[in-house]
Amino acid sequence: MKNSYLTDPRKMFHTEEFPDQEQNTPAIQNKMRPKPDSGEEAYKGNNRLEGRNALITGGDSGIGRAAAIAYAREGANVAIQYFPGEEEDANEVKELIEKAGKKALLLPYDLRDDGAATEIVTKTVEAFGRLDTLVLNAAQQIAQASLSDLPMKQVHDTFKVNIISMFETVKAAEEHLEPGSAIITTTSVQSFDPSTPLLDYAATNGAISNFTVSLSSYFASKGVRVNGVAPGPIWTPLQLDNGKLEGQIPEFGQNAPLGRAGQPVELTPVYVLLASDEGSYITGQIYGVTGGKPINL
Repeated sequence: MKNSYLTDPRKMFHTEEFPDQEQNTPAIQNKMRPKPDSGEEAYKGNNRLEGRNALITGGDSGIGRAAAIAYAREGANVAIQYFPGEEEDANEVKELIEKAGKKALLLPYDLRDDGAATEIVTKTVEAFGRLDTLVLNAAQQIAQASLSDLPMKQVHDTFKVNIISMFETVKAAEEHLEPGSAIITTTSVQSFDPSTPLLDYAATNGAISNFTVSLSSYFASKGVRVNGVAPGPIWTPLQLDNGKLEGQIPEFGQNAPLGRAGQPVELTPVYVLLASDEGSYITGQIYGVTGGKPINL
């Protein structure tokens, strides 16, 4: 007799091929088909982050959006940085944060700009009075069919957004991070199993993984924990903004061992754990949420 309380992970969320689609920059989550599940309806909080003040980069959509919703429902005030032009998604997240009874702050900044990462920290502290949780999640991913197609400006921009902005954000935030604070980076399975169309993106994620581990050693004596999350194929706007080669969207995620792409909400338990006191003895680790694809550092 089957246990009716068990759910086959292969059959959860969206299991079919995706409609072939693309969007102009910036891609908007609300216009995706199907719309990703970032926990807007499903996530229930348990006060695990009561009194925290979080800054999440790339917090308007995808994984960052899921973390923002979860953090608010767990009791945290949440500031979200987002790329200008993504106001439609950002305003939805703001409403969800405030509906949870918490303060929300929208920060429209292009992280390629000098000083942008410092300003989002300054404005978060001004708005909330404190900053104790950083989720460094913003990313640029643009697929190119060959090395000759890869513009050097793209390489420079990808490094600015994906890893250089992390350095700047942490430097600006250090003086505000009291013992018990947490830093969580978003890296990728690409850090461990890089795809050739994503040479620059994969390289930045290798740097993020290394940065995470070394940063944890730096902050351990200060009582600040630093960990990373390495997603696999997750259905987010990143994929539709030139993130995949032409014709690859329909089969996105189908080659994962679990046979489907993941949804942003499926990463929220890890982001909440790593920010909360439940993760008090966890630092210097990278957690794979990949649908079965292995990660090794």
